[in-house]
Amino acid sequence: MKNKHVGSNFDDFLKQEGILEETTAAATKRVIAYRVRQIMKKKHLTKRAMTERMGIKSRIQLDRLLDPSNASVTLLTLDKAAQALGKRLRIQFV
Repeated sequence: MKNKHVGSNFDDFLKQEGILEETTAAATKRVIAYRVRQIMKKKHLTKRAMTERMGIKSRIQLDRLLDPSNASVTLLTLDKAAQALGKRLRIQFV
């Protein structure tokens, strides 16, 4: 029996399985959480300091942002985090 996936790419496989969008969103969130943690570490920012810089009252919002498996993060939270880290948020459709 010939393997029907030979020659196809991984996105095609995920699409065929019906999980492309979900998988892409999860991977994107993991990257965002990783990058924010990485920059916080580089700048020696604690969660408390980051929360203050973001101008948010509850650390729960920051915890959601830093949780790679939690996809419920708003653009406003992402923008506040970027500004708190001295960065700009840029979103692209590719």
